Amino acid sequence: MNEQMIAKVVEEVLRDMPSGHGAHHQEHDHVCKCNKHKMTLALAKSLIEKVEQKAQEIGLAAVIAVSDQAGRITAVHCMDGAFIASYDIAVNKTFTSAGLKMSTATLAELAQPGQPLYGIQNTNEGKIVIFGGGEPLEVDGKIIGALGVSGGTAEQDTMLAAYGKEILKEVISCL
Repeated sequence: MNEQMIAKVVEEVLRDMPSGHGAHHQEHDHVCKCNKHKMTLALAKSLIEKVEQKAQEIGLAAVIAVSDQAGRITAVHCMDGAFIASYDIAVNKTFTSAGLKMSTATLAELAQPGQPLYGIQNTNEGKIVIFGGGEPLEVDGKIIGALGVSGGTAEQDTMLAAYGKEILKEVISCL
């Protein structure tokens, strides 16, 4: 699968997704001078803190990473006792979610044999993750960054990343 084929398939998948994904973001493109549509260090740290608290509640030592909309890391926290390998996995989940504008759990389904994105994990120098724990972060329909969580089962990582995505607006309102 070459780069042009991947781009075409991703565009088709995003176009077919429900409102709030993919091509629908183009309606909201604008140049914004405020931090509402920007991943800041303060926002990343606040979001990570909330996800860490939830991880502690379930007894999980995780690595939690937040990137900007281009998949560049803004902040990473490694909880005491987290797996060494979880660092790269969490960081790559943010890259995947920001770069493909979808959760890694959704991508996992689309990357199965016979599905439209089968083999995508072999692209981008191996930085594409095809199991849960990565979520794009959106404000007003615009992706401002991504969250990656690694350290538990795919289900635990997926739950924690979804929790982080869900509470993003609450975290923003507290800043």
